[in-house]
Amino acid sequence: MLPRVLDVVVSLIALLILSPLLLSVIVILRLTGEGEVFYLQERVGLNGKCFKIFKFATMLKNSPMLGSGTVTISNDPRVLPVGRVLRKTKVNELPQFLNVFLGSMSMIGPRPVTEREFNAYNQKTRQMIMQMPPGLSGIGSIVFRDEESLMAQEREPREIYKELIAPYKGRLEAWFFERKDALVYLQLIFITALVVLKPRSTIVWRVYPDLPKPPEELRASLGYPE
Repeated sequence: MLPRVLDVVVSLIALLILSPLLLSVIVILRLTGEGEVFYLQERVGLNGKCFKIFKFATMLKNSPMLGSGTVTISNDPRVLPVGRVLRKTKVNELPQFLNVFLGSMSMIGPRPVTEREFNAYNQKTRQMIMQMPPGLSGIGSIVFRDEESLMAQEREPREIYKELIAPYKGRLEAWFFERKDALVYLQLIFITALVVLKPRSTIVWRVYPDLPKPPEELRASLGYPE
C-alpha cells in the first residue's frame, strides 16, 4: 500500500513541477517532425496484462517496421532531430509520470518492455516480473541507462539483447524482487536522479555491492568496478 501512496504523491508533484517543460515540449513537437506529440506503445505490465506506455514522440511513425524494430541504437536514423535531444536528456520518458499516477506503472520496478523483449526472458524470469508493477525507473534501468550506445557498438543488436542483456536484466530484477521494500524504493529514486545528472556515476555499484556481476562482455560498458 505504501509504495502506491508514494507513487501517487511523487508523480503528482513531478507533473506539477515539470508542467512548464512538458507544455514547451508539446508545442515544439507539434511544430516539428511529423507533428506527433505522444507515442503510445504496448508494454507488458503487472500480471502479464499489456498497457499503453506514454512517451514523447521521438521517431518516425512507422519506426517499429524499420531497421532494428523495437530495439533502438545510438544514432538510429529513425530518430527525429528534436527526438535526439529528448532521448539524450531522457525528457522523452517524462510523460510516464502519467502512467504512474494512473496506476499502470510504479515509480520503481522492472522496466516495462515490449512483448518481443519480454519473451527474450526465460520462463522463470517472466513469471517473477509479472508479479511486480513495471517501473518508471528501477535497478535494470539504472544499470542500463546508456543501453542505446551499448547496442550501437554491436553488429547484431537483437542477438546481443537476447543472449547477454535480457538474461542479465533478469538477474537484476530477481535481485530487486528479493529485496524490494520502502527503503530500496526511496534509494533507487535518489540514485535515478543522481545518474540522470551524472550519467557516468558508479554509485549503484557502491550502494549495492551485492548486485549480480555483469557478463564479462558488458562490464566495461556498464561501468562495473573491477
